[in-house]
Amino acid sequence: MAGYDPLKWYDEKADNPPWIKALAEVRHRATREGYCQPHVQAIIVAIDQYAEAALGNREYFLNKPYSIGGRNNSIP
Repeated sequence: MAGYDPLKWYDEKADNPPWIKALAEVRHRATREGYCQPHVQAIIVAIDQYAEAALGNREYFLNKPYSIGGRNNSIP
């Protein structure tokens, strides 16, 4: 079985560069903005497209999904 790189997710506790922290904050605040919704949506889409191109995961700034169980590599 070939190995794969797991998807990367934004972790606010990690030591991220300032520009990643800024994008995460804008992405988070934009979801609460009601004024001029088309412009806000365009900003959100641009951030998500950047995350996909540069970081490999379009949903990088969204919450990391939970799993229902841990990984166990010892199962044959």
